[in-house]
Amino acid sequence: MSYAPADRPFYDADSHIMELPDFLKSYADPDIRDEIPEVSYSASIVTDEEVAQIVAQGGKHSPEHVAEQIALGDQLIETSKEIQALGAFNAQDRSVAMDLLGFKKQLVFATHSVAFPFHPSSKKPAHLRYGATRAHNRHMVDFCADDDRLMGVGVVPLDDPARAIEEAKWAIDNGLQAIWVPHRAPIGHAPGHVDLEPFWAMLAEAGVPFLLHVGGAPLQINSSWSNNGRAATRDWMGGGENVRTKDATVMHQAPEMFLSMLVADGVLHRHPTLKGAAVELGAGWVPEMLRRLDAVAKVYSRVDESIRFDRKPSEQITQQMGFTPMPHEDVGNMIAQSNPDLYLFSSDYPHIEGTRDPIARFEKTLPQADEQVKAAFYSENFLRLWPDARVS
Repeated sequence: MSYAPADRPFYDADSHIMELPDFLKSYADPDIRDEIPEVSYSASIVTDEEVAQIVAQGGKHSPEHVAEQIALGDQLIETSKEIQALGAFNAQDRSVAMDLLGFKKQLVFATHSVAFPFHPSSKKPAHLRYGATRAHNRHMVDFCADDDRLMGVGVVPLDDPARAIEEAKWAIDNGLQAIWVPHRAPIGHAPGHVDLEPFWAMLAEAGVPFLLHVGGAPLQINSSWSNNGRAATRDWMGGGENVRTKDATVMHQAPEMFLSMLVADGVLHRHPTLKGAAVELGAGWVPEMLRRLDAVAKVYSRVDESIRFDRKPSEQITQQMGFTPMPHEDVGNMIAQSNPDLYLFSSDYPHIEGTRDPIARFEKTLPQADEQVKAAFYSENFLRLWPDARVS
């Protein structure tokens, strides 16, 4: 018996690898390997001691620990979390975890290794950031290679269009099934810049969706907003390094801006086969974004020819995008405000944010939903973005 009920298929739009320190270095080109940093857990609830113990065991959980996790059976998701989770970093163990979880397919994201390639600074030369990008993507290919239920997510920064196009081509050619891009503005240009047109065209032609995900832009707001002369607040997990109260109130703004700019620059309009999703960024903001974009297009198209579309922005997004609600959000209310074709189920395994029982959390917000609406949420909207993922 698995966690996911057998009476319907479940396709999971969000899961993670908990990387060991050498996740990037071990897959980097030899000439830059020494310059690629180890993956850090300094801003995490995972302790250095936990990581060191696993490294000392040869990068594996002990046989006893694995057996204890397997013994949890269909209750695995309740307590198997973070770096101690079954299959957190070992591909063979992840396949066993998938048996216990019961999901038909599962998108697999990295967790901490994207910080170096995604977030630029003067100390990160472009060739190293894109070298780390290639290392990440090689490792993700390897992790997902032996289990077709695991759908590897590659990463591609958009700051250097030529390098971005090269990396996207490599990722697609090597079987990665989605491309995670940062949802901040690329350095010096918009994501809809003409130099990135081949990037979006490549994804559209290949049928490989682009993804936005938490961690693709800074998690915390500018420090000035938090300086209120009072004691610092804790994040929701009890520390101070992750998403805090004020951060959570505006976390939707960056992905909403990114998608709004793609629409305003006509990227979805020009590439109707381009698909995408915003993952672990909440979805309560989506209905109002659709209304706002439609209103802006209606008003400004009188003077701006570039947004005179054949399809309204809300139609483009509904047909080409998906969004994963947080477990605490009211999916039924979002559907009532928009439509049932927009939202995707996700577990966030093995992150603690996914909660002990995400299916039950979502079910509480869908008490009046008919079978068609539930099927859309748990499987069909996922399969609209990844039609080849369907399992009979």
